[in-house]
Amino acid sequence: RPPSNAVPPRSHTYATVCSSNINRSMESHLHLSTLHLPCVSYGTGSQVRLPGKSSYEPKVFKFGTPYASMWESLVLEDMSFYTSNGIIPLCLRAQSIKTAPQRWQDSADDVVRSHDVVVCFEERIFDATVEDLQSRAVGEDLKPVFVVCLDTKDNPTESAKMGRRCARLCWEMEKVEDLEEGFGEVVEEFGKEMEKFTDVKVLYQVCYL
Repeated sequence: RPPSNAVPPRSHTYATVCSSNINRSMESHLHLSTLHLPCVSYGTGSQVRLPGKSSYEPKVFKFGTPYASMWESLVLEDMSFYTSNGIIPLCLRAQSIKTAPQRWQDSADDVVRSHDVVVCFEERIFDATVEDLQSRAVGEDLKPVFVVCLDTKDNPTESAKMGRRCARLCWEMEKVEDLEEGFGEVVEEFGKEMEKFTDVKVLYQVCYL
């Protein structure tokens, strides 16, 4: 595990992507920030959907709604319930990192092109991210964007485990000067290591913008 106070030898730029930008992507955003790696986190859903009091009644917020406003709404409705189901702690953590959830598809082309490595935490999110990248306008210099999928169950325990693994993967990326040459090898080696203690298959793709 890389030391928490280490300064990376170089710095690629990273994005972490889940569905609602409150659990999986934020967990890894926190880990990468601790390692001083530039990171922006996103969601790909149409709205921010949080577990409610039944599976038929999720709490729904628009992307861009401040985490502090979500927290206030949940506290006013039922602080005890939303604390026990883990949503209030997620809101508190999120607002300590940034103001509000961001939607990947709503980001401008130049913002998306600024990311070197994009880590997704579910196969359908990986597919949506790649599809979005392939639909965007292509720049003059055809910048590569390296996309990885680390499939993760959407709960705090699994997110915490994968957040640490994501940090390890990105730290290994920092050792590679030219990602076009070294990205595949780093991901393949990481995938082999993952197979020793998890059934998660690491997917990856390179897109050009």
